[in-house]
Amino acid sequence: MRLDKFLCEMNVGTRSQVKDYIRKGMVTVNEQIVKKPEEKIEPSTDVIAFQGERIAYQQYYYYMLNKPAGVVSATKDNMDKTVLELIATKRNDIFPVGRLDKDTEGLLLLTNDGALAHNMLSPKKHVDKTYLVTIKKELNADEIAALEQGVDIGDDKLTAPAKVEILDEAHMYLTIHEGRFHQVKRMLKAVNNEVLGLKRIRFGALFLDERLAPGEYRELTSQEVDKLHETKNDG
Repeated sequence: MRLDKFLCEMNVGTRSQVKDYIRKGMVTVNEQIVKKPEEKIEPSTDVIAFQGERIAYQQYYYYMLNKPAGVVSATKDNMDKTVLELIATKRNDIFPVGRLDKDTEGLLLLTNDGALAHNMLSPKKHVDKTYLVTIKKELNADEIAALEQGVDIGDDKLTAPAKVEILDEAHMYLTIHEGRFHQVKRMLKAVNNEVLGLKRIRFGALFLDERLAPGEYRELTSQEVDKLHETKNDG
């Protein structure tokens, strides 16, 4: 990897800034000053320092965002604000893992780890997603049973069995592992109900940090990342 590219990825500065830093002798590789931005390095073994402070290489980044309503789960959008605009990072390869509808709130994972994202979204992995659902009216026993067995939402086949946990007459937890278009809303419509509010609180082994206000985010802990990779490798 080029030295200037490495420093950019590690958020030392913009490409032009890090080139200037290098040419001024502010960067060392294995304790030797290097003044060529194009110098090739091995990030995993070489010791890179900026103004005497070592820059540890981090290949993958993982962020938990409490997505607010009104923001779209996309990297670019000509009409609406995107979730990436809420993340302060200079990396240009971060993307949301899956999508939440524009009016849906809650847990969204953003990363540049394509392999992990693929496995988290793979239908073969059956990764659970739990939503806090605000509903228009109370569900009866038959409607709960229907949701748990699978309902017709107009696709070629019924939804996969879901898990329903009633909190009160207006709120429930719904756990599914599919990711069909507007699935939760369509499932409630199939049992003659309506979703008034939707918030994802779990994605696989990852639970929404309730300390995050809507629009706030944080990097995942190493333990959370490890649990996600266990999901990736499971099965």
